[in-house]
Amino acid sequence: MKPFLIVYATREGHTRLIAQHMAEYLRERSVAVDLYDARDSANAPRLNRYAGVLLAASLHLARHEPEMQRFIERERNTLAELPTAFLSVSLSAAGAQDPARAPEYRLRVLRELRKCAESLFDKTEWRPGQTEYVAGALMYTHYNPIVRWVMKRIARKEGASTDTAHDHVYTDWKALDRFVDGFVESLEPEILAAS
Repeated sequence: MKPFLIVYATREGHTRLIAQHMAEYLRERSVAVDLYDARDSANAPRLNRYAGVLLAASLHLARHEPEMQRFIERERNTLAELPTAFLSVSLSAAGAQDPARAPEYRLRVLRELRKCAESLFDKTEWRPGQTEYVAGALMYTHYNPIVRWVMKRIARKEGASTDTAHDHVYTDWKALDRFVDGFVESLEPEILAAS
């Protein structure tokens, strides 16, 4: 069986943790997987050796990490031939998934997230097979003082934690595992045929 590839682009490091979690989850199920940081353009993997590719990028100020955009642009033709899923990681996704929020709010945030993802897909002229919106984290201990102040203001407005002495993770790990399971299971006939 061919391995899977997980490509990630992160600013404060939480998306790397998400990528590592997915890799560990797959390995525990005896699925071979490689991790690749999109910033490492000198050691880009050959995508045609993989059964599928999961791409995860953090979203800041309505834009995904530029390293992910460059990776997709560089690998667009090969990605178009492979099973792919794109994970957009943001604090906004936490609001869209929060059952305590009003349905109108959740729908509005989800529309905004879709618009951001579509912007990336339009710029790169590539569309993944699946798109998932993953709640990120407030990484207060990783922010510089100005970003910490801005994020605290946003957190206060959105009802998130304003305790800047700690990081606050909103990722639903079990939901992420279910998504990864679904992605791999949807490819099983193709994987078995290629083996």
